Amino acid sequence: MAMDTGPNSGGMPHILVVDDDPEIRQLLVRFLERHRFRVSAVGDAREARHVLPLGQFHLIVLDLMLPGESGLDFARWLRGFSQVPVIMVSVMGEVTDRIVGLELGADDYMAKPVNPHELLARVRAVLRRTGEPTERGIESGPRALRFAGWTLDLVRRRLLNPETVEVPLTDGEYDLMVVLAERPNRVLPRDMLLDLLRGRSSGQFDRTIDVTVSRLRRKLEDEGRQAQLIKTVRGGGYVLAAEVERA
Repeated sequence: MAMDTGPNSGGMPHILVVDDDPEIRQLLVRFLERHRFRVSAVGDAREARHVLPLGQFHLIVLDLMLPGESGLDFARWLRGFSQVPVIMVSVMGEVTDRIVGLELGADDYMAKPVNPHELLARVRAVLRRTGEPTERGIESGPRALRFAGWTLDLVRRRLLNPETVEVPLTDGEYDLMVVLAERPNRVLPRDMLLDLLRGRSSGQFDRTIDVTVSRLRRKLEDEGRQAQLIKTVRGGGYVLAAEVERA
């Protein structure tokens, strides 16, 4: 794994740049370092997952159009256990991308090509809004979501039933469960769920969400353990009808 990194600089805020373009990474590293930030940079989500536990990052600059796992998918995973500030950037600049990014918990959004001076201003603004950076590090976020006796392990990507037995989930089922559990008692329309799960809009006749919800319901209600936790709202969408504890 190749990681561009600046010098180890004491109390400077530490920024992680995730972008597959090596020229952009080098440009942002040099520019932000000149303005008294410590900067690390990687080329894809896999590398970002690897370096996150290795350093205390105060902000992430995240490209949405990454090879392999998209920036939106990475952000969804990140928000499962961390509230580290994120500025998303995308060459597309579509309204849908901005909405989905903000729904996933992004603190700001920029369209490419990124002006380094504008990025610097936005980085400073986000850090001011979020308070002391060291209080928003990656260790501070929840590692699990608990509801109605169930535990959604956000680190190991698994669901445990009230008897602490793992219930196997597909990737799609797990991702949908996370989206619902992060927004309990809130009606989520199908089109919003599709955007949150796939980072793009889908046709109005796409039945993917309905099929996945049906499979999740069967697993959550197996052996009559629970009343229906995922409810359908006619003409609205779906809602997780439970109180959720962030552990």
